[in-house]
Amino acid sequence: MKIAVVGAGAIGGLVAGYLKHKGEDAVLIGRKDAFEAIRQNDLHISGSRGDLKVKIDIFLRLEHSPQLAILAVKTQDIAEVIKENLKYLKSAAILTTQNGIQADKLTARYIPKENIISSIVMFGSTYLDPGKIVHNFEGNWILGRPFAGKSLNPLANDGALKEISASLNKIFPVVTTGEILGMKWLKVFVNANNCLPAILGKSMQEAFSNLEICRLSMRIWQEGLSIVDKAGIKLISLPDFPLERLMKLTSLPLDESAKIFSGIMTNLSRHPLYGSILQSIKRNRPSEIDYINGEFSALAKANGISSGLNERLVNLVHRVERGKRFLTEQELIENTKGFLS
Repeated sequence: MKIAVVGAGAIGGLVAGYLKHKGEDAVLIGRKDAFEAIRQNDLHISGSRGDLKVKIDIFLRLEHSPQLAILAVKTQDIAEVIKENLKYLKSAAILTTQNGIQADKLTARYIPKENIISSIVMFGSTYLDPGKIVHNFEGNWILGRPFAGKSLNPLANDGALKEISASLNKIFPVVTTGEILGMKWLKVFVNANNCLPAILGKSMQEAFSNLEICRLSMRIWQEGLSIVDKAGIKLISLPDFPLERLMKLTSLPLDESAKIFSGIMTNLSRHPLYGSILQSIKRNRPSEIDYINGEFSALAKANGISSGLNERLVNLVHRVERGKRFLTEQELIENTKGFLS
């Protein structure tokens, strides 16, 4: 299967490198810095599976039509890369990998809906420098058809999804679902706390060793649950994150849930783990905060519901992006203290 991975960042670089290493016919599409670094020095992956150096072809734009194009850019960059490469993407299967729930809708503006497969990435990686990726932790890769409605057997009569799943299963365990949207909404909760280390400029492990920051994390989830419940959205369990875990943590006394959450987050990876929002900020690029915590704010606004905390955190991330200065833990707590009582 001819595969093009569009985006050479943390997820794109990791996926392309592993696919190529497993013998798949994979190429990378990346920005100029990645293009030059990988052409000169190959692609370097370190972390949970050891050190790996992969020789892979990389281009600034597509030069042929792949059977599968994996979009591994940020949500806000989808339109640009599709328009740049539309000539070669029209007949390809398109796999979205972005956080949030907007990627499939944005892709469908240019690509036939029947060509689009949505996915949820449950493994973690960090972009160090152009061509250098750290694989932080393992996880499933969840695939589904975003515009096909619910299906009890998502592989039935779907040869393209079956073939794509077989290829991707060589590098990560693939799970197919007929309820991808409900799972993507639950993944918003998984990612929603990444804004806190991003505002502080710290790794997950550093940020969530502070129990007050973990208390704030529980408030993010509690507000998010209130919003999706009132909006009538049904959350669906993820293989690596059952809905019951979210419901149990948010129902416990705040101090107790904060301690449990701290233990989970500080032990996610033996390498420093930086969320996608902070990685973008460190690269002086716009983050995807509007497509994560901003989803709660947008949903609340559409349904006449308050989203004070998530809206405040979206604004704080944008403040960090504009001002190029991270907040101290005390500054973050001062800016959100009304939500911790």
